Amino acid sequence: MFKNAALPLFAATFLFTGCFGEVESPDVSSVDPVEVEQSSGETTATPVAARPPLPEIFDCLRENNGTAIAAHRGGPYEFYPENAIETLQYGYNNDVRVFEIDIAESQDGVLFLMHDRTLTRTTTMQGAVAEYDWSEISRATLVDNFGNETGYAIPTLEDALNWAVESGAILELDKKPTTSFRNIIEAVRAAGAENNVIMISYDDRQAAEIARIAPELMMTASAFGARDINTLLDLGVQQPQLIAWTGTRDPDFAAWERVLDEGVEAAFGTLGRPGERLDDEYMADGDGSEFQDLVDAGLTLIATDVPLEVAEAIDGDDIAREQCGL
Repeated sequence: MFKNAALPLFAATFLFTGCFGEVESPDVSSVDPVEVEQSSGETTATPVAARPPLPEIFDCLRENNGTAIAAHRGGPYEFYPENAIETLQYGYNNDVRVFEIDIAESQDGVLFLMHDRTLTRTTTMQGAVAEYDWSEISRATLVDNFGNETGYAIPTLEDALNWAVESGAILELDKKPTTSFRNIIEAVRAAGAENNVIMISYDDRQAAEIARIAPELMMTASAFGARDINTLLDLGVQQPQLIAWTGTRDPDFAAWERVLDEGVEAAFGTLGRPGERLDDEYMADGDGSEFQDLVDAGLTLIATDVPLEVAEAIDGDDIAREQCGL
């Protein structure tokens, strides 16, 4: 059933928000407003020139101390909800190039962007994702993490992939329980988005499944050194396609050095529950210099709930854009 459909639209003040609740953020009044062209409810992006294969871009980052910032759940802000094309475009307009998004599947087999098992928290609809056909889900609109009904449509995975291909953005695809890697990969191939996606795996079994279905796609997989990397290679993962995920708790500089020595990029997440995550700890003094410490230690991919703060705090993302074609 649907919630009230009142639509409070944009205000001038933006607050950063995490993925687990509401957190006040530093002033972002200097950030340019989103520029999204909309026609008949569709969001479009300006096409970009062809770029090198994604593994080559990440090799360039690793070799030149460049860093990609990955916006968790698309990088939501007030009036910019999770997993929305408009939110992705807002981040892209402000120099974020990598966006982690969540992929669910409707009862009738349509892939769309949604983190939770239910529609209740982030849409104007209530109920379990798996209990509705897309014709019903598509009538709902997105609600931001502050409870504002934005009027933005729930995007299909096809929408997001087409946007990524047109804009040149990279999408990290996080499979939810209602769908499968095979279905997601079929959609990626249908959209011609192989050079715009990184698959997320949570264990060796998932990494092996992704590698078996789509050995050409990049992926993140847990690895802290040569032994873990060799295990993944034995399972069929291709080394050029591998990014070593090293968790979200404590930065492991030694592990990053070990994986870099193996010719593999290191990824780490500062995201998490508001008040407990490293995002908040690092920004407590307002300067975010700890993010630059991660870059200086060789980190190639930072997953964060506050991507615009990180973009302001580090210089590795400038290298990513200017030298590596990200």
